[in-house]
Amino acid sequence: MFEWSEEQQAVRSAVRRFVEAEIAPRVDELEHGDVPPYDVIRSLYRTFGMDQLARDRFERTLAQRRAVEASGASAQPSGDGDGDGVRRGDGGAAALTLVPIVELCRYCPGIVTAMGVSIGLAAGTIMRRGTADQMERWGRDLVTFDTVGAWAITEPNSGSDALGGMQATARETGDGYVLNGNKTFITNGPFADTIVFYAKLDDGSDTPMRSRPVLTFVLDRGMPGLEQSAPFRKMGLHSSPTGELFLSDVEVGPDRLLGSAGQAASGEGRQSAKDNFVTERAGVAAMALGVIEQCLSLSVAYAKDRMLWGKAIADLQLIQLKLARMEVARLNVENLVFRHIEMEAAGRSLSLAEASAMKLYSAQAATEVAMEAVQLMGGNGYMADYRVEQLARDAKVFQIYAGTDEIQVTHIARDLLAR
Repeated sequence: MFEWSEEQQAVRSAVRRFVEAEIAPRVDELEHGDVPPYDVIRSLYRTFGMDQLARDRFERTLAQRRAVEASGASAQPSGDGDGDGVRRGDGGAAALTLVPIVELCRYCPGIVTAMGVSIGLAAGTIMRRGTADQMERWGRDLVTFDTVGAWAITEPNSGSDALGGMQATARETGDGYVLNGNKTFITNGPFADTIVFYAKLDDGSDTPMRSRPVLTFVLDRGMPGLEQSAPFRKMGLHSSPTGELFLSDVEVGPDRLLGSAGQAASGEGRQSAKDNFVTERAGVAAMALGVIEQCLSLSVAYAKDRMLWGKAIADLQLIQLKLARMEVARLNVENLVFRHIEMEAAGRSLSLAEASAMKLYSAQAATEVAMEAVQLMGGNGYMADYRVEQLARDAKVFQIYAGTDEIQVTHIARDLLAR
């Protein structure tokens, strides 16, 4: 794949028209935190029938899962379909999932973060790891975006050491578990209706905390002992609410444990988190592509219009060099996205190292292009009206969330050295 197909271009044009009509005029409201992004996302879903498509796909997946469970086989999916809406082995579906991400990120990357965490991580985890009853209880409303989901793994003192450094605990009781701990930097945390929560098993053994099994639970807003903080103030992604979760003796039944305690003891919770790292990191490349495309487009237009010493700055070689480097970055990131689509078409998912490499380059490229766009426009670029100021702030988080640049390097190097 070296370019978007006609179908994909048609979808892209339709999404772009929606974004320019419905989102671009509201960016300031979203940026100032006056309007949570969820109604905008639901409007997108209704406009393009994404809610009904997700509902139909959900019913098929649910029926398949019930049939598997009735046969007595493992309730875990075979891997050909996920809650993120992408069917493995179907590159076309993968492309149509990524196209809206690219277009939305031209104006408002925060919306994609809020949407991606709810659909790809929260719903995706439940759809991959949950039973049919758990899917029906929480999955349907999440995949259609009738409810908002959060994925809670990061803690104040764990960060990049998310699994090993985790301190949140799940203590076994006679009829369930008691959860304690707090999570931070949780996308959708302040407003989430459904929360996928990771905790270490506290079974009273002498097993070191770092080595204990990781369990995954589903929580609902308003549960006794669960507190969701107000949104954080932060550098960028203002349209994506981020907060903390505090759990104090939250009692849950076994029906809220994804999988089973036996599966958790064998590493199921840890593998669930790692699977999501791959999904999340691959998605950052599509987000980066949207930011790069918009910064390049705005920079080209500005260079043609801005006059200096009696001529357009586009005639200056230094400006041309900046634009050329932006285009090289755009082509490289686009090719990484295309490679991901081709791999999906071939029925192959990215390894953790491949996803890390994809994310590392794309995040750095988007940040560099956005900052160069600010520099190219000078004082105007530093002003909010010219939009590259916002995109530069938003792009920086690509190098931090879903694993910092430094963590990506570690995963890539480990894979190379293990060969």
